[in-house]
Amino acid sequence: MTTALSARVARFPFPFATDSYRYLTNVEPARTPVTTAAGGWGAGVLDVDDDYAVELAERAAVLAADPTRCQELPHMRVASWDALTTLLPELAAACPGETSLERDGDRWTWRNDLLGTARTFTVGDDDSLPEGPLAFLGSQIQDDVVLLDQREGALWADAGLVTFAADWSMGFDVGMRFLEVHGPVPRVHEAGVVQRAERFLMRLQPGEEYRRTNWTMTVDRRLDTSTETYAEWGRDRRLVVGDPALPDRLHLRVEVQHLIRLGVSNAICFLVRTHLLSLRELATVPEWRQRFGAVLAELPDDMADYKGLTRFRAAAVDWLTAG
Repeated sequence: MTTALSARVARFPFPFATDSYRYLTNVEPARTPVTTAAGGWGAGVLDVDDDYAVELAERAAVLAADPTRCQELPHMRVASWDALTTLLPELAAACPGETSLERDGDRWTWRNDLLGTARTFTVGDDDSLPEGPLAFLGSQIQDDVVLLDQREGALWADAGLVTFAADWSMGFDVGMRFLEVHGPVPRVHEAGVVQRAERFLMRLQPGEEYRRTNWTMTVDRRLDTSTETYAEWGRDRRLVVGDPALPDRLHLRVEVQHLIRLGVSNAICFLVRTHLLSLRELATVPEWRQRFGAVLAELPDDMADYKGLTRFRAAAVDWLTAG
């Protein structure tokens, strides 16, 4: 168990460079390695870790219970194929011993020994991949996927497979403008953050790749905190405060978000990979413990409320700063 926890800490994308946090576009080129106080992360677009098979089994269970987590407007099928043919080679490169990809023109054969699966399909032929390219992609990578169409001078969230959302719903957001999706976020519109982000994304050229991080907190090691399942996890935000196991149950939840302009469809592929680290694990890195305690203590109330931290924030700060 110690080895597994150490590996998780070592590759965790700790997101705070200072003792305070405000919403920023914080976009940087992808594939730039980041060194942290515990190790590092960020050398590739896809990160395959020890939780790979477990997380994909969880995704399959979520989709079986609620197929609406995978949404695709009809005009986005080309973009879905584009995302699949962009990211399968990326996964093959990330796991060269456990996966392989053979191509004979448009006929692709994919083998994934990590999952014990193999598929042969023809790119663009829906009959050769009955579940659809987006659903198949989501069965192979740990990231959630949103595909943004660009038209009418704006970006539109017109397709996605999202099973690990942080209190939002792909089923609700599908077909919405980028600006509308971010409508509830405090401060970002007044500061022009979302508008600048959309303009930046619309200027991306085919093949360009960028990334950013985002964060919140989750009770227990739970990836599916979608709006649809709020009744299952919402009350834990209140109940965890008096639990002696609070430092084991409260997790810093960090999303590494990749933004890729696809070359065939011109859509933007928005990847969201979620990483969870309990406060107790985080505290094994003293610099992280001090900094996250400072960030939580200084965070403005409206931002803490939007992130769902209000009920347990004081208890988390007390534990972090007591060490």
